[in-house]
Amino acid sequence: MISFLRYLLTVGAVLVGGLAGGGAKPPAKPNIVFILADDMGYGDLGCFGQSTLATPNLDRMAAEGLKFTRHYAGCTVCAPSRCVLMTGLHTGHCTVRGNGDVLLKDSDLTVAGVLRQAGYATGCFGKWGVGHPPPHDDPNRRGFDEFYGYVNMHHAHNFYPEFLIRNGEIAPLRNVTKPVWKADADRAAGAPREGSGVAEKKVDYAPALIADEALKFIDTHRDGPFFLYFALNVPHANNEGGRDEEQKDGMEVPEYGRFADRPWPNPEKGFATMMDSIDQDVGRVLGKLRALGIAEKTLVLFSSDNGPHQEGNHETEFFNSNGDLNGKKRDLTEGGVRVPTIAWWPGQIAPGGVTDLLSGFQDFLPTAAALAGATSPEKLDGFSLVPTLLGNAGAQRKHEFLYWEFQEQGGKTAVVTERWKGLRLKTDQDPDGPVLLYDLRADPAETKDVAAEHPEVVRQMVEWMRASHTPES
Repeated sequence: MISFLRYLLTVGAVLVGGLAGGGAKPPAKPNIVFILADDMGYGDLGCFGQSTLATPNLDRMAAEGLKFTRHYAGCTVCAPSRCVLMTGLHTGHCTVRGNGDVLLKDSDLTVAGVLRQAGYATGCFGKWGVGHPPPHDDPNRRGFDEFYGYVNMHHAHNFYPEFLIRNGEIAPLRNVTKPVWKADADRAAGAPREGSGVAEKKVDYAPALIADEALKFIDTHRDGPFFLYFALNVPHANNEGGRDEEQKDGMEVPEYGRFADRPWPNPEKGFATMMDSIDQDVGRVLGKLRALGIAEKTLVLFSSDNGPHQEGNHETEFFNSNGDLNGKKRDLTEGGVRVPTIAWWPGQIAPGGVTDLLSGFQDFLPTAAALAGATSPEKLDGFSLVPTLLGNAGAQRKHEFLYWEFQEQGGKTAVVTERWKGLRLKTDQDPDGPVLLYDLRADPAETKDVAAEHPEVVRQMVEWMRASHTPES
């Protein structure tokens, strides 16, 4: 009798555990929310090691969901990283591979297009910034039913712009700006970049307006299914503001609040305030889903488009934004591309989970397509992460390696496996360049090049680098 009771208790525990995550069948066509921070480092969240700044909502999200410790951005700057996220192709294959004058092609199918074809309402709120300079209706052309925010990445530097874009049309705000600096091409044209500058009159704080619109989208489409891409433009800096001789502060916020009396430089108070607002906005999104009774029908993902910045007179090391990793934005070392990533889905994702699965932005499109029951485009560089999300790690298809190429600073390429990191710095004098090799198991901070000790690994890295690159067309 005792043995039989033990058996019943064991079966009950298994059933409860399955329903809490891993064993329950997910709802058909769940809502999907992707919240993307702009230039947030691996060490900026409490649940990823931040000790100075508090992020209670994101920490709770991780405690109730799944934390990815080896998830990687699409690139180390915004435009190509967002292109990888939207298209499922890494930077050796995708169209936008840098922050230069390149736009998505008509043939590029985005996750928004895939989900809209599957019957989803699709909305993007915040910073689009895929290619430069995109037309005002570019997000709508790429599959989004609704858009409100910044289309141009340089416009998104300004937190108090004179206008935002709503579905391809200019939506005026009450701010007044002045141009501060111009790129060489803009100097030749005699005009500043569209929407760039520093606010002389500050009335409408764009990140707050955008957050409100994102929440309205959830309200409107509560009956689902919907895809919300909430693409923040913080904690990015207003680089023009950082160059303004009168201001010298690119971390613009309405007020410093509880950080006003801290003995910190103003740019660091601004950064801390931005981190606080990000955490509050995440809390608002999760709270809205709970209040509407649709949390169990909604997968929420949170990540950052690349590593931490050192712009607008903010210092990366002030809050140890890259944690124990080496590098920052524009680097292909771990600090430039490994990003804090959390998945939350009550009733489907078991709480308190941590995975070191090697994964990246290219995995989002196939994951979303699988959840939506949609046909995923052929020849993607990513895999569906649904098995990992639902607790079936044994069924997860794994990457042998991840690949990046970055056009700035003479050109860089990198490959990472579960153990190794290969990094090539190209120059005009040596277009191939030597490959640096790091053993991430023994040296996660990438302090010691061990290429000479492992020539066979270096050869494999070189082969992958060559095979992963296709010429741009």
